[in-house]
Amino acid sequence: MPMIEVDGCQLHVVIEGPADAPVLMLSNSLGTDLRMWDGQVKPFTSQFRLLRYDRRGHGRSAIPPGPYTMERLGRDVLGILDQLGIEKVDWCGLSMGGMVGQWLGANAPGRIRRLVLANTSCHYPIKDPWNERIAAVSQHGLAPQVDAMMARWFSPGFIADEPATIARMKQMMLATPVAGYIANCAAVRDMDHRDILARIAAPTLIVAGRHDVATPLAAAEYIRARIPGAALTLLDAGHISNVEQAADFTAEVMGFLT
Repeated sequence: MPMIEVDGCQLHVVIEGPADAPVLMLSNSLGTDLRMWDGQVKPFTSQFRLLRYDRRGHGRSAIPPGPYTMERLGRDVLGILDQLGIEKVDWCGLSMGGMVGQWLGANAPGRIRRLVLANTSCHYPIKDPWNERIAAVSQHGLAPQVDAMMARWFSPGFIADEPATIARMKQMMLATPVAGYIANCAAVRDMDHRDILARIAAPTLIVAGRHDVATPLAAAEYIRARIPGAALTLLDAGHISNVEQAADFTAEVMGFLT
């Protein structure tokens, strides 16, 4: 589990799977860490060299002063790849990971073979909810936000049926450093990828959740319509679809990548 320094920031990286397999890089959502993908590790490593990392401000990575930008987060990824000597990856990012993936697909096309953008958006025209969240977390921390966030991440039925998983995801969110969470909130708030989507040339799969209230189907359809040749698949899930419908998510992604 190496630490890789990119522009003075120590980033936590985990690499698993066959050394000679193509590399699949996973990027998680705001308020989680690389453990979010635990359910995909076994199937993905059957065919890929799997590269997971904690975004700056999350997990075991460092927390440089914010605010951050999508460009900064994208350049962190390029720095990781450069230091590991990896020329190209397949990319699978969920929520904020999909936002970083859009930046990479448009601005570093030579590094991306195929692109999976799950439960994500390209722009938030109304900034007030993000400013309110930043203010609330700054004043009171993440604990008062956790229950509301679970309701945004998962469908009501999943919350009722899977208490152990919900407890694990709550713990992951609470472990996120407040300063890192706020700095990353600013990157999401200020993101505007609308004009770069048409530059994405990599084969792209967009994954949406039928019950996703955080990045609804309309956001996925907007992205699909602007990336040439992009495909869209809809899962019976909320926002964190790789956790709520792990088997279906894995099957869709593996089918696309292979």
